[in-house]
Amino acid sequence: MGRIITFGEIMLRFAPEGYYRFVQAASYGATFGGGEANVAVSLANFGMDVFYVTKLPKHEIGQAAVNKLREFGVDTSFIIRGGNRVGIYFLEKGASQRSSRVIYDRAHSAIAEAEQSDFNWKEIFKDALWFHFTGITPALSDNAAAIALDACKTAKEAGITVSCDLNYRKNLWSREKAGKVMGGLMEYVDICIANEEDASDVFNIKAENTNVTSGVLSREGYVEVAKTLAERFQFKKVAITLRESISANDNNWAAMLYCNGSPYFSKKYPVHIVDRVGGGDSFAAGLIYGMLNDMEPRKNLEFATAASCLKHTIEGDFNQVSVDEVTKLADGDVSGRVQR
Repeated sequence: MGRIITFGEIMLRFAPEGYYRFVQAASYGATFGGGEANVAVSLANFGMDVFYVTKLPKHEIGQAAVNKLREFGVDTSFIIRGGNRVGIYFLEKGASQRSSRVIYDRAHSAIAEAEQSDFNWKEIFKDALWFHFTGITPALSDNAAAIALDACKTAKEAGITVSCDLNYRKNLWSREKAGKVMGGLMEYVDICIANEEDASDVFNIKAENTNVTSGVLSREGYVEVAKTLAERFQFKKVAITLRESISANDNNWAAMLYCNGSPYFSKKYPVHIVDRVGGGDSFAAGLIYGMLNDMEPRKNLEFATAASCLKHTIEGDFNQVSVDEVTKLADGDVSGRVQR
């Protein structure tokens, strides 16, 4: 099977211990993560041949990020070295009715200041079957948006399947700019992935009879959202994760897949959250894995939803689970009993 390529920013994540707030913290744990890197690690754990593309400084922190990716079997051959800093984000875990918080410190990171000439996409896409990126990457800078567009154009010319997780981040850009930039990129995308708010935030496509804040989601409303996205941008498939928020600790988690004019809905999982960061990325990785292994749509959706359900039980950004674990959950074993 050919290569899978993901492109984006890997960041250093700082988080207080447990549920301490930023203002309480005397120390911070440090890990790495970032949308497309999370997808790459998940796919590597599933046994796929995956390459992660970014730009990182030549200093030891940049090397630590490269080493962490290699630890999971992600190929880092196409990572460009240069620039001055690794992007950082701070995470404060929410609890009960107190929301989690993220503070970014990623301005002027190496990838945000990368140049289009840094990346030889024809070489990167040699023998590739799939390219994945998210809406976070073009939000980093105009340069990053131009690089993402170069990648999409080259992938499309090479006949490579392109997937994009819309992943709107209000702390990085406005809805207006996101709609304009992402609209231009969607011309090259085959598989669109979103959460329950992204289509509204980026393209003003709203689900009727839905209130995300209260956790009330309309299945019929999201069918119309997916149908509208597919028709507007000629997507082959649209997938949407459906999070019903009960509290910061407890969610109901499900998803839908729209393809060939038909909607499919997964089973719903009641999730007690250990760490929700990377949940959507693990869903994307599950979809990509299933599509490349010719799973039929319903089975593919259940696999992806189960993978993302399990991610909520894993500390850190990366989903450290196997195909067997995901398959067991997707097939109905939700007991959580000790395996011995």
